[in-house]
Amino acid sequence: MQIAQALRSAIQLLESAGTGSPRLNAETLLMFVLGCDRAYLYAHSDRLLTPDEQRRYQQALEERARGVPAQYITGHQEFWGMDLVVSPAVLVPRPETEHIVETVLELARGMAAPRIVDVGTGSGCIALALARELPGAELHATDVSAEALEIARANAARHGLQHRIRFEERDLLAGVAPASYDFVVANPPYVGEREAETVEAQVRRFEPRLAVFAGETGTEVIDRLVPQARAALRPGGWLVMEIGYSSRLAVESLLRDWAESRLVNDLQGIARVAAARR
Repeated sequence: MQIAQALRSAIQLLESAGTGSPRLNAETLLMFVLGCDRAYLYAHSDRLLTPDEQRRYQQALEERARGVPAQYITGHQEFWGMDLVVSPAVLVPRPETEHIVETVLELARGMAAPRIVDVGTGSGCIALALARELPGAELHATDVSAEALEIARANAARHGLQHRIRFEERDLLAGVAPASYDFVVANPPYVGEREAETVEAQVRRFEPRLAVFAGETGTEVIDRLVPQARAALRPGGWLVMEIGYSSRLAVESLLRDWAESRLVNDLQGIARVAAARR
């Protein structure tokens, strides 16, 4: 089977399965199987796939058709210009989360050596981006999942940042000394169990539930994080965290007695990041 034929067949399969962006997914998975870029697919559209390539491509397509995120099939996702390893042990990094990085960089302007902790680091995407952009910063990253920390450490090593970030297995900021940090950053779980049906099926079924759902209302983890962050921050330090559209009012209430608070909208105009100064 030629590359062009394989792509046409793959697009039909994914369309029939109701997979979003079937062409993009078909191309992404074939690039993964062949170890090539998109230009190669089009420049060599008449190239014949080997039996092994056909078999592996079919397996990947079947996984995607049943809802497995393409990132878990390929084992990779880009974030802040970095290619990161991902697995079902971590949430797939999303472009919206880059707003956390942007917010911290703005607030840290002029600070020579800010001390930062990334809570619930997952793949390590936020900590890695900040380590790359803030060469003088001291970075810590925590997660309750040992498996997630393995992925985060692997990503740090891939980008030569393993000596810049201290990874710690802990539940949020439990055991952290008071007034330890200039920034507490987090992308906590913020979806409520009662909202489960509004979440994409592939997220509900395949991404780590602990990283997506916080409890019945969706604010349970944030309820714990905010007072812990306040204690862990130095005077004038900032909490910067991603929030969900349904948790905005609850978060604003939790932050109302902080010295200053603000919301940052994403490109769709939805409040995506909450920042508060101790």
